Amino acid sequence: MRGMEILQNLGCDIRILELDGDAKDPDEYVIKYGSGRFERCVENAISLVEFKVKTLKKNMTIQTASDKIKFLNEIVKILSKVDNSIEREIYIDKISNEYGISKEAIYAEYNKISNIGNQGIKALQRPIAIKRQNKNLKEDISEGLIKRENMIISLLINSEINAYNQISKKISPKDFKLEVNNKIASILYEHFEKGNSNNNVLDLFKDEELIGHITSLMADDYEITNNEKAIEDLLKVYEKEKLQDEKGKILRMLDDDNIDKDKKLELEKELSNLIIKIAKMK
Repeated sequence: MRGMEILQNLGCDIRILELDGDAKDPDEYVIKYGSGRFERCVENAISLVEFKVKTLKKNMTIQTASDKIKFLNEIVKILSKVDNSIEREIYIDKISNEYGISKEAIYAEYNKISNIGNQGIKALQRPIAIKRQNKNLKEDISEGLIKRENMIISLLINSEINAYNQISKKISPKDFKLEVNNKIASILYEHFEKGNSNNNVLDLFKDEELIGHITSLMADDYEITNNEKAIEDLLKVYEKEKLQDEKGKILRMLDDDNIDKDKKLELEKELSNLIIKIAKMK
């Protein structure tokens, strides 16, 4: 469960595949029941929120009114981590129908927990928007993006120079949106570009703000067991985000009524190629 939450915070779209029958793994399942039945299971894969609620229900005895209240309270804690209000509303509707809990009761408890300073829930469990320190950059930065940037900085500091070689092929210092991470990445990249190892890399930093930020992010537990795989996953997320940004730019350009026909056809072709690339990454 913790692993799935980490992946979700990194921007991954998590789905849980539930296999019926008595096969011990997907390979045995396909051999035993056929690929068609397996594909139906894939199509019916559920979201992380749905899986959490289902697991919660399985582990709780819901017989008395007290049990139902406890169940409702735990559901609300799960929903409080869903930042998107439309997505949260869809989950509330589904949970209400599947578990026989009125939507009004769920909303009432959710509003309570939202208005009491996050009582019973750690503040970090809820996605937040953090304003960029650079005044010239007005858009917000998501907590997920900051975590990804912090993880990359941590990998660069802790790992061998091959981590830099792997990361620098796809991500440059200017890709770091948080100003403090941008500064740290610039110093680290310059250091590694000269062929230096990561020995005494912390000695590169003299600014108190940068040192304080590094100390803070190094104290976080990113639960990385395989550095190479962690870097590979991070780079996939960044690549997808870049494609999404390009897609957004093209869509805005296509909204321009003054665009000529040839340019519009060119942009539509680019958009089509981008959509295909993004779809292949899912």
